[in-house]
Formats: sequence, structure tokens, C-alpha cells
Amino acid sequence: MKTYLVGGAIRDRLLNIPVRDKDWVVVGSTAKELTSLGFSQVGKGFPVFLHPKTKQEYALARTEKKISSGHTGFKINAAPDVTLEEDLKRRDLTINAIAESTHGELIDPYGGRQDIKDRKLRHVSEAFREDPLRVLRVARFAAKLAHLGFSIAEETLLLMEDISQSNQLETLSAERVWQELESALRTASPAIFISTLRDCGALKTILPEVNALFGVPQPKEQYPENDTGLHALSRLEQAAKITEDTVVRFATLIQDVGKGVTEKSQWPSHHGHELLGLPLQISIANRMRIPKEHAELAALVCEHHAKLYSLDRLESSTVLSLLESLDAIRRPVRLEKFLLACEADARGRKEFENTNYPHRKYLNSLLSAVCAMNVRELLLKNGTNDPAKLIRSNRLMLIESEMSQYGATNV
Repeated sequence: MKTYLVGGAIRDRLLNIPVRDKDWVVVGSTAKELTSLGFSQVGKGFPVFLHPKTKQEYALARTEKKISSGHTGFKINAAPDVTLEEDLKRRDLTINAIAESTHGELIDPYGGRQDIKDRKLRHVSEAFREDPLRVLRVARFAAKLAHLGFSIAEETLLLMEDISQSNQLETLSAERVWQELESALRTASPAIFISTLRDCGALKTILPEVNALFGVPQPKEQYPENDTGLHALSRLEQAAKITEDTVVRFATLIQDVGKGVTEKSQWPSHHGHELLGLPLQISIANRMRIPKEHAELAALVCEHHAKLYSLDRLESSTVLSLLESLDAIRRPVRLEKFLLACEADARGRKEFENTNYPHRKYLNSLLSAVCAMNVRELLLKNGTNDPAKLIRSNRLMLIESEMSQYGATNV
């Protein structure tokens, strides 16, 4: 039995990236032998085991044969005679197909170290096309490693295009698609993930609502890039600069999906796109089984983001209704996430990337004024048969007072 460190740990170390997880492959062993040594199997019938002390994953060397459609349609052979080279050959990219022996020797049969040097994402073999999930994985690696200058090899991109043109992407489970999307949203360059999917033709299957935005014009005086899809990418780039929160980043990605279904005769105007976008967002959330927090913030940003552009001209009643819609009085963190998404939207316009965004401070000041009110004391002092009306009227007065003190010139 021989054990090798494989995959991401080797790749990241060679790239001088902190190594978070270590995965191992075991050659010349069996499930019975590993369990006898105290390893516990992860999932019935799958040759991956947890080390009894470190809890790191140890997988029996294996080959995979495609027997049906989808990401899981493989027959696995984890016999003791499977070689290390055979195991590495089934992996997605050459940079992930490097192993290290217990003596520190690197085994690199498919040129991964050269591709790391050349900053190329290249598939290991034609077996790449057997797993459609790899289209999303490569796009995610492109986003993850973009800051290091990585790009996708031409032949790999062509293979991704072939997979995208087939119906294989449609066989992926919603959970795996969301898992890849959320992981990509965590990277430093999530917009690269979306643009890569578009380049290879996968976006029209994975997120057709976002794909439909490309080529849709917008008023050039407000959006110099004059393309709704490009603005979505720029908005996502800005979101990645100001927050690591995937809830906010996801909201910025699908914020303007309604612009893809507005009346073409009215373009580049998109009146009513906020409400038109809500059912599309519901469709995305249901199809991809989006977590509740992500879906809720995305809907709020979609419906209310435009109000921030005229915040200094809003009536106090409109401001209070906005705060109530966001449930900001009880959940101020949600307001902060909403404002981050709106800031990314404002800065996601060409030539506006570095502009100040005073709206966050202003709306937070209005919320603080409202929250300073002691509701219990108010009700005890002014007994009433209609407490809701009393509370609302006092909140409006507080907002109006703060507006006059703050001054529209600060927004």
C-alpha cells in the first residue's frame, strides 16, 4: 500500500497559495484494509475514507467508466491494481493531476507543473467530456485563479463548448449547480465565472435569465457601457471588491433580470423592470434551490434598488415604506447588505467605479433616527386605540427631522 498527497494541496503549494485541505490517494489497498486500520468510509459504496486521527480524506486509486448521463453516471473501479497514473488521468485539469509521494517526490505524468508555469487551465484527457460538471468547475477555477494570470487553454474551451452544445448540462442536479455557483461567488473574480460560462455557451442553460441580458441596451448617459449584461458583470466585480458575502454578490448578479423581458420597442428604457424581474428571480430560486437568505435579498434588491438613485428626493413616507419592506428596523444587517448591493450597482457603471456612495450613510442615519424612538414609552405616554398609526406617524416625524438636519446636499 502506497499513499500520495494529490490535487489542490500540491497545486496551491506550487502557486504559493495557503493550503487549506489535504486529500490523499491510496494505491494497492482495499476498503477492507483501510477500515481495519481505523479509517471510516464516506458514503456507502464510494471508495473515500476519513483518517482516524486527522479526518483528512483518503481515496482508493480508481478509474471511472461512463455508463449513463449526468454527473454521477459512472462505474467505479477501485481495485488494488489501479495505478497512480490511471487515477490521475481521470481528473479534470492537469494542475489538479499532480501527486507527491511520502518521500517528497512529485509525480506529474500530464504536465501540470508546466501548465502552472504557463498559467494555463488544461484538461487532462478526452474523458473530461464525460462529466458535464467540469464545465462549471473549470469556469470556477478561471475565476479563482484569474488574479494569478490563469486562462483556459483553447482546446479545453472548445471541449467545454462541445459539452455545452449537447444536452449534458441539463442533467446536472440543482444542488451541484448551486454549489459551483456559490463557490465561484466566493472567489476574487466571480464575474470571470459568468463570462466564461457565456464564452463556452453554458450560461444559456445554467442561467438563461442572465444570459438574456447581453446585447440588451440601456440609456447610455446613465450606463456608458450600454449593455445590460456587461453592466451585470461590472456590478458583480464591484460587489466582489466591497464584500465577501455571497448573499450580496448573488443579489447583484440577478438584480436586473427583468430588463431582459421589457418591451423591445421601449429600449433602451426599461420601465417596470423591477417588478418584471421578480417572477424570473422566483424561477431561478426554485430551479436552483437557492438558499432562502440569498433569494430574499435578491428579490428586495430587484424591487427596490432604483429608489436609491433618487433617495434625496423621496418623501418620508416612501423612505419609511422602504425601511419596512426591508424589515430594517428589526434586521439592520439586512439593510446593510441591501446597501452594499446598491453601492455595487452604482459603481458598476463605466467611469463611475470610484465615485463616492453617500446613500449608505444617509439611509443608515434615517434608520437610526427611527430606531431611537422608545415605542413602549410612546404608547404609555399617548394611550391610543390605534398604536400602529401612532408609531408610524412618529417615525415619519423622526425621518423628516433627520432629513432636514442631514440635508439633501450630502446625498
